Amino acid sequence: MLSPLAYGLAIVLDLFIAFIGARFLLAPHPAAAGYGVPAKTAGDSAYLAVKGVRDVSLGIVGLALLAFVGARAEAWFMLGAALIPLGDMLIVLRHGGTKAVAFGVHFSTAVVVLLSAALLFAV
Repeated sequence: MLSPLAYGLAIVLDLFIAFIGARFLLAPHPAAAGYGVPAKTAGDSAYLAVKGVRDVSLGIVGLALLAFVGARAEAWFMLGAALIPLGDMLIVLRHGGTKAVAFGVHFSTAVVVLLSAALLFAV
């Protein structure tokens, strides 16, 4: 019972981060607004693309670890990757974003990623 839940949550999180990255590449300004810190229409494009590439790459690496190495490697990956939404939360708070987005989106994402790591370690 625990294995399908652990693997399923990890797959969903990996696909979700890849989707967010794709959104930053294809529709960067709406994605930035959803992130919690709207981007200027001129000048921020490179940084938005960097975030997009980072997130797509993380999603692919997570899926590859799960498929080719196993749950324990994915658990360690998730544990390290939980630092990213925590950092994103701080970025949103320091750059004028709302607390609702910082905690409701980024902090809650970090909690779910840590839960995923715990489930994968338990498999």
